[in-house]
Amino acid sequence: MARTVAMMQPYLFPYLGYFQLIAAADVFVLGDDLQYIRGGWVNRNRILSNGQARLITFPLKKDHFELSIMQRSLADHFPEEATRLINSLAQNYRKAPYFKQVMPLLERLIQHPQQNLARYVENSLRELCAYLLIDTPIVRGSDLNITHGKDKQDRVIQVAHALSASSVLNPLGGMQLYDRDYFARHGLLLRFFAMQPISYPQFGQPFVSDLSIIDVLMFNSVEQVRALLDHCNTHELEAANEPFMRIGFDAVLVPSPQLPME
Repeated sequence: MARTVAMMQPYLFPYLGYFQLIAAADVFVLGDDLQYIRGGWVNRNRILSNGQARLITFPLKKDHFELSIMQRSLADHFPEEATRLINSLAQNYRKAPYFKQVMPLLERLIQHPQQNLARYVENSLRELCAYLLIDTPIVRGSDLNITHGKDKQDRVIQVAHALSASSVLNPLGGMQLYDRDYFARHGLLLRFFAMQPISYPQFGQPFVSDLSIIDVLMFNSVEQVRALLDHCNTHELEAANEPFMRIGFDAVLVPSPQLPME
């Protein structure tokens, strides 16, 4: 039977497309052993504040640049920062239709007593998947003992083989990096994922897109969010190196041009 694997860095409260990717795969791999990138989305995201996107950041201990995500830790003063973040969410979303249902979950996730960054983010992703009834198995990349080669394609292929996968599902931004024929020579079908445009009411103001899953949950029931999980397309690349368009989602192991990265 066909088995599809998808892979991404562990992102903090990522936007809906991340969960669409998880739901579309047979197994999902968290790249906790990848290098942490300052200015990325592992420990920050965007929420709605006064009709505008506002960045929220979970502070980390200062450490060496070359460390992996699983080697980074939340700052010692994070408990105080967590309280401020919870208060900020309450202030900005207290009038949202699903605030009362969602806020207790967010408080529990934000106050999770884990200082290791990778494990902290992993906990929130697993709990959010459970809340949304997404049952895709989640595997840590660090548990697969994959060799970090120079070619990103080889790492993906190694992961897929380790999990006995027959196909790899990658966000559309990876089209310029991944060669369909190269994957085929290793017995893998390369498929691409694209999130369709979505919108929903946000306090009667113009819709602000690409916000954290926090925003989606505040304005939509679980049933509505599950329906939104299907607002995506998956397809094969017809020919290697053909022209493509990027569609608002990070590529596996690759920064999207619309997102600020180091």
